[in-house]
Amino acid sequence: MAKAKKQKPIDFKALMEKVDADFPTFQVLDKDGKIVNKDAVPDLSDDELVELMTRMVWSRVLDQRSTALNRQGRLGFFAPTAGQEASQLASQFAMEKEDYLLPGYRDVPQLVQHGLPLAEAFLWSRGHVAGNHYAPELNALPPQIIIGAQYIQAAGVALGMKKRGKKNVVFTYTGDGGSSQGDFYEAINFAGAYHANGVFIIQNNGFAISTPREKQTAAKTLAQKAVAAGIPGIVVDGMDPLAVYAIAKEAREWSAAGNGPVLIETLTYRYGPHTLSGDDPTRYRSKDMDDEWVQKDPLVRFRKYLEDKGLWSEEKENEVIEKTKEEIKVAIAEADKVPKQKVSDFLKNMFEVQPQNIKEQIAFYEAKESK
Repeated sequence: MAKAKKQKPIDFKALMEKVDADFPTFQVLDKDGKIVNKDAVPDLSDDELVELMTRMVWSRVLDQRSTALNRQGRLGFFAPTAGQEASQLASQFAMEKEDYLLPGYRDVPQLVQHGLPLAEAFLWSRGHVAGNHYAPELNALPPQIIIGAQYIQAAGVALGMKKRGKKNVVFTYTGDGGSSQGDFYEAINFAGAYHANGVFIIQNNGFAISTPREKQTAAKTLAQKAVAAGIPGIVVDGMDPLAVYAIAKEAREWSAAGNGPVLIETLTYRYGPHTLSGDDPTRYRSKDMDDEWVQKDPLVRFRKYLEDKGLWSEEKENEVIEKTKEEIKVAIAEADKVPKQKVSDFLKNMFEVQPQNIKEQIAFYEAKESK
Protein backbone atom coordinates (compact mmCIF):
# COMPACT_ATOMS: atom_id res chain seq x y z
CA MET A 1 0.00 0.00 0.00
CA ALA A 2 1.46 3.34 -1.13
CA LYS A 3 2.14 5.84 1.58
CA ALA A 4 -0.03 8.98 1.32
CA LYS A 5 1.93 12.10 0.41
CA LYS A 6 1.99 14.52 3.31
CA GLN A 7 0.43 17.86 2.48
CA LYS A 8 2.65 20.90 3.03
CA PRO A 9 1.36 23.28 5.72
CA ILE A 10 1.89 26.33 3.50
CA ASP A 11 2.43 27.05 -0.19
CA PHE A 12 5.06 29.77 -0.13
CA LYS A 13 4.94 30.35 -3.88
CA ALA A 14 1.18 30.92 -3.78
CA LEU A 15 1.63 33.22 -0.82
CA MET A 16 4.07 35.42 -2.74
CA GLU A 17 1.91 35.42 -5.86
CA LYS A 18 -1.02 36.67 -3.79
CA VAL A 19 1.04 39.55 -2.38
CA ASP A 20 2.31 40.52 -5.84
CA ALA A 21 -1.22 40.49 -7.25
CA ASP A 22 -2.35 43.03 -4.66
CA PHE A 23 -0.29 45.80 -6.29
CA PRO A 24 -1.52 46.50 -9.83
CA THR A 25 -0.49 49.75 -11.56
CA PHE A 26 -3.02 52.58 -11.23
CA GLN A 27 -3.56 54.49 -14.49
CA VAL A 28 -5.99 57.10 -15.84
CA LEU A 29 -4.44 58.12 -19.19
CA ASP A 30 -2.79 55.75 -21.64
CA LYS A 31 0.30 56.76 -23.63
CA ASP A 32 -1.94 58.24 -26.36
CA GLY A 33 -3.67 60.59 -23.91
CA LYS A 34 -6.92 58.61 -23.84
CA ILE A 35 -8.90 57.99 -20.66
CA VAL A 36 -8.76 54.33 -19.63
CA ASN A 37 -10.30 54.71 -16.17
CA LYS A 38 -13.26 57.13 -16.28
CA ASP A 39 -14.17 56.63 -12.62
CA ALA A 40 -10.68 57.72 -11.53
CA VAL A 41 -10.43 61.00 -13.44
CA PRO A 42 -9.58 63.64 -10.81
CA ASP A 43 -11.83 66.63 -10.27
CA LEU A 44 -9.66 69.32 -11.81
CA SER A 45 -11.02 72.44 -13.50
CA ASP A 46 -9.89 73.45 -16.98
CA ASP A 47 -7.72 76.17 -15.47
CA GLU A 48 -6.09 73.66 -13.12
CA LEU A 49 -5.40 71.25 -15.96
CA VAL A 50 -3.73 74.04 -17.93
CA GLU A 51 -1.73 75.11 -14.89
CA LEU A 52 -0.47 71.56 -14.34
CA MET A 53 0.62 71.29 -17.98
CA THR A 54 2.28 74.71 -17.72
CA ARG A 55 4.32 73.54 -14.75
CA MET A 56 5.36 70.36 -16.52
CA VAL A 57 6.53 72.27 -19.60
CA TRP A 58 8.30 74.73 -17.29
CA SER A 59 10.12 71.81 -15.67
CA ARG A 60 11.23 70.35 -19.01
CA VAL A 61 12.65 73.72 -20.06
CA LEU A 62 14.32 74.13 -16.66
CA ASP A 63 15.96 70.75 -17.16
CA GLN A 64 17.26 71.72 -20.60
CA ARG A 65 18.53 75.14 -19.54
CA SER A 66 20.08 73.81 -16.31
CA THR A 67 21.98 71.23 -18.33
CA ALA A 68 23.28 73.96 -20.63
CA LEU A 69 24.23 76.19 -17.69
CA ASN A 70 26.07 73.29 -16.07
CA ARG A 71 28.04 72.66 -19.27
CA GLN A 72 28.93 76.37 -19.36
CA GLY A 73 30.27 76.21 -15.81
CA ARG A 74 27.53 78.53 -14.51
CA LEU A 75 25.74 75.87 -12.46
CA GLY A 76 27.10 73.26 -10.09
CA PHE A 77 25.53 69.95 -9.16
CA PHE A 78 22.51 69.00 -11.27
CA ALA A 79 20.36 65.87 -11.45
CA PRO A 80 18.30 65.83 -14.68
CA THR A 81 14.53 65.60 -14.36
CA ALA A 82 13.27 65.17 -17.94
CA GLY A 83 10.80 62.29 -18.05
CA GLN A 84 9.77 62.65 -14.41
CA GLU A 85 7.57 65.75 -14.79
CA ALA A 86 4.32 63.91 -14.06
CA SER A 87 5.80 62.07 -11.10
CA GLN A 88 7.20 65.25 -9.60
CA LEU A 89 4.88 68.10 -10.54
CA ALA A 90 1.54 66.25 -10.51
CA SER A 91 2.22 64.93 -7.01
CA GLN A 92 3.34 68.35 -5.79
CA PHE A 93 0.17 69.79 -7.35
CA ALA A 94 -1.78 67.87 -4.70
CA MET A 95 0.03 69.67 -1.89
CA GLU A 96 -1.28 72.58 0.15
CA LYS A 97 0.91 75.59 0.90
CA GLU A 98 1.00 74.65 4.59
CA ASP A 99 2.20 71.11 3.82
CA TYR A 100 5.91 70.36 4.25
CA LEU A 101 8.17 69.27 1.40
CA LEU A 102 11.31 67.23 2.04
CA PRO A 103 12.94 66.63 -1.34
CA GLY A 104 15.83 64.63 -2.65
CA TYR A 105 18.45 66.22 -4.89
CA ARG A 106 16.42 65.55 -8.06
CA ASP A 107 13.36 67.31 -6.66
CA VAL A 108 14.24 70.97 -7.20
CA PRO A 109 11.19 71.54 -9.50
CA GLN A 110 8.80 70.68 -6.67
CA LEU A 111 10.68 73.01 -4.32
CA VAL A 112 10.42 75.95 -6.70
CA GLN A 113 6.71 75.32 -7.29
CA HIS A 114 6.24 75.12 -3.53
CA GLY A 115 7.73 78.59 -3.14
CA LEU A 116 11.54 78.52 -3.35
CA PRO A 117 12.83 81.38 -5.55
CA LEU A 118 14.58 79.97 -8.61
CA ALA A 119 17.68 82.07 -7.96
CA GLU A 120 18.06 80.37 -4.56
CA ALA A 121 17.69 76.97 -6.21
CA PHE A 122 20.58 77.88 -8.51
CA LEU A 123 22.66 78.99 -5.53
CA TRP A 124 21.98 75.65 -3.84
CA SER A 125 23.24 73.91 -6.97
CA ARG A 126 26.43 75.94 -6.71
CA GLY A 127 26.91 74.90 -3.11
CA HIS A 128 26.34 78.44 -1.84
CA VAL A 129 25.07 78.77 1.73
CA ALA A 130 22.54 81.38 0.55
CA GLY A 131 20.75 78.61 -1.31
CA ASN A 132 19.77 77.13 2.07
CA HIS A 133 18.40 80.25 3.75
CA TYR A 134 14.69 79.63 3.34
CA ALA A 135 12.00 82.17 4.08
CA PRO A 136 10.01 81.34 7.25
CA GLU A 137 6.82 80.88 5.26
CA LEU A 138 8.39 78.21 3.01
CA ASN A 139 7.54 74.87 4.58
CA ALA A 140 10.43 72.87 3.19
CA LEU A 141 13.95 71.66 3.82
CA PRO A 142 16.80 71.89 1.30
CA PRO A 143 17.29 68.90 -1.02
CA GLN A 144 18.89 65.97 0.74
CA ILE A 145 22.07 64.60 -0.79
CA ILE A 146 22.34 61.52 1.44
CA ILE A 147 20.29 58.81 -0.26
CA GLY A 148 17.04 58.21 1.62
CA ALA A 149 17.88 60.44 4.59
CA GLN A 150 14.96 62.76 3.80
CA TYR A 151 12.61 59.89 4.68
CA ILE A 152 13.89 59.83 8.26
CA GLN A 153 13.54 63.59 8.50
CA ALA A 154 10.05 63.40 7.01
CA ALA A 155 8.97 60.85 9.61
CA GLY A 156 9.96 63.30 12.34
CA VAL A 157 8.20 66.25 10.70
CA ALA A 158 5.10 64.11 10.13
CA LEU A 159 4.96 63.06 13.77
CA GLY A 160 5.44 66.68 14.84
CA MET A 161 2.42 67.68 12.77
CA LYS A 162 0.31 64.94 14.31
CA LYS A 163 1.33 65.85 17.88
CA ARG A 164 0.38 69.47 17.18
CA GLY A 165 -3.01 68.46 15.82
CA LYS A 166 -2.19 69.78 12.34
CA LYS A 167 -4.27 68.73 9.35
CA ASN A 168 -1.30 69.14 7.06
CA VAL A 169 1.10 66.50 5.83
CA VAL A 170 4.73 66.11 4.78
CA PHE A 171 5.56 65.02 1.23
CA THR A 172 8.92 63.38 0.68
CA TYR A 173 10.58 61.76 -2.33
CA THR A 174 13.29 59.23 -3.00
CA GLY A 175 14.28 57.04 -5.93
CA ASP A 176 14.14 53.28 -6.32
CA GLY A 177 17.69 53.15 -4.97
CA GLY A 178 16.58 55.03 -1.88
CA SER A 179 14.02 52.31 -1.15
CA SER A 180 16.93 49.91 -0.59
CA GLN A 181 18.37 52.07 2.20
CA GLY A 182 17.92 51.39 5.90
CA ASP A 183 16.60 54.93 6.38
CA PHE A 184 13.68 54.07 4.09
CA TYR A 185 12.52 51.14 6.21
CA GLU A 186 13.07 52.91 9.50
CA ALA A 187 11.11 55.94 8.35
CA ILE A 188 8.00 54.19 7.05
CA ASN A 189 7.98 51.88 10.07
CA PHE A 190 8.25 54.79 12.51
CA ALA A 191 5.66 56.90 10.69
CA GLY A 192 3.33 53.92 10.44
CA ALA A 193 3.65 53.04 14.12
CA TYR A 194 2.67 56.57 15.13
CA HIS A 195 0.09 57.11 12.36
CA ALA A 196 2.02 60.22 11.35
CA ASN A 197 0.94 62.67 8.64
CA GLY A 198 3.12 61.68 5.70
CA VAL A 199 3.04 60.87 2.00
CA PHE A 200 6.17 58.91 1.06
CA ILE A 201 6.87 58.77 -2.68
CA ILE A 202 9.31 56.42 -4.43
CA GLN A 203 10.11 57.62 -7.94
CA ASN A 204 11.03 54.34 -9.57
CA ASN A 205 12.93 55.41 -12.68
CA GLY A 206 14.41 51.95 -13.14
CA PHE A 207 17.98 52.59 -12.03
CA ALA A 208 19.88 53.60 -8.90
CA ILE A 209 22.56 55.37 -10.92
CA SER A 210 23.48 52.31 -13.02
CA THR A 211 22.04 49.53 -10.84
CA PRO A 212 18.81 48.12 -12.33
CA ARG A 213 15.82 48.10 -10.05
CA GLU A 214 15.45 44.29 -10.34
CA LYS A 215 18.93 43.81 -8.85
CA GLN A 216 18.08 45.85 -5.77
CA THR A 217 15.29 43.73 -4.34
CA ALA A 218 13.35 40.50 -4.91
CA ALA A 219 10.08 42.37 -4.36
CA LYS A 220 7.98 42.59 -7.54
CA THR A 221 6.96 46.14 -6.62
CA LEU A 222 8.46 48.70 -4.28
CA ALA A 223 5.02 49.72 -3.05
CA GLN A 224 4.49 46.34 -1.41
CA LYS A 225 7.24 47.19 1.08
CA ALA A 226 4.53 49.23 2.79
CA VAL A 227 2.95 45.99 4.03
CA ALA A 228 5.78 45.42 6.50
CA ALA A 229 5.16 48.88 7.98
CA GLY A 230 1.40 48.36 8.20
CA ILE A 231 0.59 51.24 5.88
CA PRO A 232 -1.14 51.48 2.48
CA GLY A 233 1.07 51.16 -0.61
CA ILE A 234 0.14 51.69 -4.25
CA VAL A 235 1.84 51.57 -7.65
CA VAL A 236 1.03 54.44 -10.04
CA ASP A 237 1.88 55.04 -13.69
CA GLY A 238 4.38 57.82 -13.08
CA MET A 239 4.17 59.04 -16.68
CA ASP A 240 0.44 59.74 -16.25
CA PRO A 241 -0.12 63.14 -14.57
CA LEU A 242 -3.81 62.52 -13.87
CA ALA A 243 -3.09 59.20 -12.16
CA VAL A 244 -0.24 60.66 -10.09
CA TYR A 245 -2.33 63.65 -9.02
CA ALA A 246 -5.40 61.54 -8.17
CA ILE A 247 -3.44 59.17 -5.91
CA ALA A 248 -1.33 61.92 -4.31
CA LYS A 249 -4.49 63.87 -3.52
CA GLU A 250 -6.24 60.85 -2.01
CA ALA A 251 -3.13 59.96 -0.03
CA ARG A 252 -2.87 63.48 1.32
CA GLU A 253 -6.49 63.53 2.44
CA TRP A 254 -6.17 60.08 4.03
CA SER A 255 -3.08 61.09 5.99
CA ALA A 256 -4.37 64.55 6.98
CA ALA A 257 -7.44 62.88 8.44
CA GLY A 258 -5.25 61.07 10.97
CA ASN A 259 -5.08 57.68 9.28
CA GLY A 260 -1.31 57.58 9.03
CA PRO A 261 1.13 57.65 6.11
CA VAL A 262 0.87 56.29 2.58
CA LEU A 263 3.62 54.90 0.35
CA ILE A 264 3.35 55.66 -3.39
CA GLU A 265 5.55 54.11 -6.06
CA THR A 266 5.54 56.03 -9.34
CA LEU A 267 6.78 54.10 -12.39
CA THR A 268 8.74 56.68 -14.33
CA TYR A 269 11.98 57.23 -16.26
CA ARG A 270 14.75 59.79 -16.42
CA TYR A 271 15.70 60.52 -20.00
CA GLY A 272 19.10 61.93 -19.06
CA PRO A 273 21.96 60.71 -16.86
CA HIS A 274 21.70 60.21 -13.12
CA THR A 275 23.56 63.48 -12.61
CA LEU A 276 25.84 65.62 -14.76
CA SER A 277 28.79 64.59 -12.60
CA GLY A 278 30.16 61.98 -14.97
CA ASP A 279 27.35 59.43 -15.37
CA ASP A 280 26.91 57.92 -18.85
CA PRO A 281 23.53 56.15 -19.16
CA THR A 282 24.44 54.61 -22.53
CA ARG A 283 26.72 52.21 -20.62
CA TYR A 284 23.81 50.57 -18.81
CA ARG A 285 20.66 51.46 -20.79
CA SER A 286 19.85 50.34 -24.31
CA LYS A 287 18.47 52.52 -27.08
CA ASP A 288 15.44 50.22 -27.28
CA MET A 289 14.71 50.89 -23.62
CA ASP A 290 15.03 54.65 -24.11
CA ASP A 291 12.78 54.53 -27.18
CA GLU A 292 10.15 52.54 -25.29
CA TRP A 293 9.93 55.15 -22.56
CA VAL A 294 9.95 58.06 -25.00
CA GLN A 295 6.65 56.66 -26.27
CA LYS A 296 5.29 57.21 -22.74
CA ASP A 297 6.54 60.79 -22.42
CA PRO A 298 4.32 62.54 -19.83
CA LEU A 299 4.32 65.84 -21.73
CA VAL A 300 3.25 64.21 -24.99
CA ARG A 301 0.56 62.20 -23.23
CA PHE A 302 -0.90 65.14 -21.36
CA ARG A 303 -0.58 67.44 -24.37
CA LYS A 304 -2.73 65.10 -26.47
CA TYR A 305 -5.33 64.92 -23.71
CA LEU A 306 -5.55 68.71 -23.35
CA GLU A 307 -5.56 69.32 -27.09
CA ASP A 308 -8.51 66.95 -27.45
CA LYS A 309 -10.29 69.06 -24.84
CA GLY A 310 -9.41 72.28 -26.65
CA LEU A 311 -7.29 73.51 -23.72
CA TRP A 312 -3.79 73.47 -25.22
CA SER A 313 -2.03 74.43 -28.42
CA GLU A 314 1.44 74.72 -29.90
CA GLU A 315 1.19 78.48 -29.61
CA LYS A 316 0.39 78.31 -25.91
CA GLU A 317 3.22 75.89 -25.26
CA ASN A 318 5.69 78.15 -27.06
CA GLU A 319 4.55 81.04 -24.88
CA VAL A 320 5.29 78.98 -21.76
CA ILE A 321 8.70 77.98 -23.13
CA GLU A 322 9.73 81.57 -23.88
CA LYS A 323 8.45 82.83 -20.54
CA THR A 324 10.36 80.10 -18.71
CA LYS A 325 13.57 80.88 -20.56
CA GLU A 326 13.26 84.52 -19.52
CA GLU A 327 12.54 83.50 -15.90
CA ILE A 328 15.69 81.36 -15.88
CA LYS A 329 17.76 84.15 -17.44
CA VAL A 330 16.67 86.58 -14.73
CA ALA A 331 17.21 84.05 -11.93
CA ILE A 332 20.73 83.06 -12.99
CA ALA A 333 21.67 86.74 -13.29
CA GLU A 334 20.35 87.30 -9.77
CA ALA A 335 22.38 84.35 -8.49
CA ASP A 336 25.48 85.75 -10.19
CA LYS A 337 25.17 88.95 -8.13
CA VAL A 338 25.51 87.11 -4.81
CA PRO A 339 29.10 87.43 -3.52
CA LYS A 340 31.13 84.27 -3.89
CA GLN A 341 31.98 82.38 -0.72
CA LYS A 342 35.43 82.64 0.80
CA VAL A 343 37.29 80.05 2.86
CA SER A 344 36.72 82.19 5.94
CA ASP A 345 32.97 82.03 5.25
CA PHE A 346 33.01 78.23 5.27
CA LEU A 347 34.85 78.26 8.60
CA LYS A 348 32.42 80.76 10.12
CA ASN A 349 29.49 78.56 9.13
CA MET A 350 31.02 75.47 10.69
CA PHE A 351 30.20 76.23 14.34
CA GLU A 352 27.72 78.52 16.06
CA VAL A 353 30.31 79.11 18.80
CA GLN A 354 33.75 78.81 17.23
CA PRO A 355 36.51 77.01 19.14
CA GLN A 356 39.92 78.62 19.38
CA ASN A 357 41.51 76.65 16.54
CA ILE A 358 38.73 77.68 14.13
CA LYS A 359 39.04 81.31 15.22
CA GLU A 360 42.73 81.16 14.41
CA GLN A 361 42.03 79.70 10.96
CA ILE A 362 39.41 82.37 10.25
CA ALA A 363 41.89 85.10 11.15
CA PHE A 364 44.54 83.48 8.95
CA TYR A 365 42.31 83.28 5.87
CA GLU A 366 40.72 86.71 6.38
CA ALA A 367 44.22 88.17 6.32
CA LYS A 368 44.96 86.41 3.02
CA GLU A 369 41.58 87.34 1.52
CA SER A 370 41.97 91.05 2.34
CA LYS A 371 45.10 91.34 0.20
